[in-house]
Amino acid sequence: MGLIRWTFWITVWVIIAAFFHYTLPQVDIVRITDTYEKRVDPGENSLFWAQADIGTDGTLSTRDVFFIQTRLAKGKVMVYRNEDTGWGWPPYFKFDTSNLQAEASDFRSTEADPRYVAIKHYGWRNEFLTIFPNAISVRQVSGPDASKGIPWLNIFIITIFLTVVYGVWVRWRRFRIARIDPKMEAIEDDLSEKSSAMKGWLATWRKKP
Repeated sequence: MGLIRWTFWITVWVIIAAFFHYTLPQVDIVRITDTYEKRVDPGENSLFWAQADIGTDGTLSTRDVFFIQTRLAKGKVMVYRNEDTGWGWPPYFKFDTSNLQAEASDFRSTEADPRYVAIKHYGWRNEFLTIFPNAISVRQVSGPDASKGIPWLNIFIITIFLTVVYGVWVRWRRFRIARIDPKMEAIEDDLSEKSSAMKGWLATWRKKP
């Protein structure tokens, strides 16, 4: 029973951690190598694509999506999609996809004459599932070793979440101690008494010739 309980709670916390890791903003220091537009047909991976840009026909399953092709400061290639989030989830309220694409295009540079930028994004990059992180903003930085800054928003949200979880846990523990545990003890005592009575009754039958 203990193994099942631990497995359940570990699974719950892994899902919660994955949710926050996907949803909360992250920052990468990159060099933009190219920007382009591509026709996309979301299929089984549609969960990892945002809705169609605000003002377009959102009923179309096929649509053009902006992409930002980059190389991380350590040399690895990273590709970001650039889609509106609108009023949907995650609540970034992003409506400036075209403006962001224009800014990213303006920051393009070569390895011989690099310009580094900080791209804020959410989401994951997975080649197997063909999913891309969604760029939220881009700003120029001094170089590949530039500071990404302190993620105050992430710290604030996670702190609030853990505070709520702790508050719920404390109240549940008090409720369990005050209401559930006494009833469980009473049930166990009642079962113990009935078990003793049954054993006594069986003992009397064993003594009969």
